[in-house]
Amino acid sequence: MVDTSKIIIVGDRVLIKPESNLEKTNSGLFLPPGVHEKEKVQGGYILKVGPGYPVAAPSFDDDEPWKEKKNSNYIPLQAQEGDFAIFLRKDAIEIELDNTQLLIVQQSSVLLLIRDEELFN
Repeated sequence: MVDTSKIIIVGDRVLIKPESNLEKTNSGLFLPPGVHEKEKVQGGYILKVGPGYPVAAPSFDDDEPWKEKKNSNYIPLQAQEGDFAIFLRKDAIEIELDNTQLLIVQQSSVLLLIRDEELFN
């Protein structure tokens, strides 16, 4: 297993461990043969998620622009660690970490999330 404790995912991206030869997900979702053969979509488990979409802080007239802004605001992602994701393969960026193939995908390229709460109990 990959140690993700030191990994920080930026923005609206997720880190995915892809499943190979995926025809049926663990939750029972079947992928049609045409989809699998063309490899337009792929599935995998989300290991880490970014903080979300950045939102600009409101500006006030009396605020001085050179002052440091300490609070960053984000709209959180729908994806959560442990979710199974079906995503567009062409939008994935491949990386290798600890001899494990991983993918970085923007949430906008994720088509479907399967969340199995029983995995966490």
